[in-house]
Amino acid sequence: MSNPFEEETSPPPRKSGVFARLRASFLTGLVVVAPVGLTAYVIWTVIGWVDGWVLTFVPQSYHPDALINRFLGYTDPGERIHVNLRGAGVIIFLIFTILVGWIAKGLVGRSLIRSAERLVDRTPVVRSIYNGLKQIAETVFSQSGTSFDRACLVEYPRRGIWAVGFVSTVAKGEVMRRTPDGEVFLSVFLPTTPNPTSGFLLFFPESDVILLDMTIEDAAKLVISAGLVYPNPKDPAGPPAPAPAPLREGELTQTSPSD
Repeated sequence: MSNPFEEETSPPPRKSGVFARLRASFLTGLVVVAPVGLTAYVIWTVIGWVDGWVLTFVPQSYHPDALINRFLGYTDPGERIHVNLRGAGVIIFLIFTILVGWIAKGLVGRSLIRSAERLVDRTPVVRSIYNGLKQIAETVFSQSGTSFDRACLVEYPRRGIWAVGFVSTVAKGEVMRRTPDGEVFLSVFLPTTPNPTSGFLLFFPESDVILLDMTIEDAAKLVISAGLVYPNPKDPAGPPAPAPAPLREGELTQTSPSD
């Protein structure tokens, strides 16, 4: 029977065992190794995919292993060495693309492109595919800085539920003419999680769009991580560390409400 007047003492903390320390070290190492390994794997896979696609258009006698065997003098099929020179297709693709771009800037290149496009415009199915892909390529790879303006919050799919979106531009053309007068509509791309390359194109009144101070990169991280990575990891409730990106040509005038 314990004495009620004795002062209660808490038991000493248990020392972690060997297995617990190994487990903690493994998880710490996994946090360090996993991003590096996955990044290297993705880059290696993309390079291999480009090589496999590009080298199919290169004659077999000009493949890297054929050139190496020819340089070393191995002409007998039995003594030839097989070398998988990763990245050769990427280099060929870069050189070919630069060469095509250099030719396209000249007078002869522009004339050839116009002639080819006139031929494509006469082909019904090819015309639709080519014009759509050309417009997407011109928008994505334009050197004029065309990109998303700001990250935003919109109520979707119903009132009271908010989703992160990206403001691309102010509605123009027929969309602007068909929308109610006196209200500016914004083109908002609403990405899906965890794959932000797919989503929905929605047109919201400017008054229904809340612009965020976080950058496009931080908003993309938030979408890809399904809400696990916030712009300010030290204090997710506080404002993001980077300053907001400047608006393009003063088209968007709304500012996000202060917290």
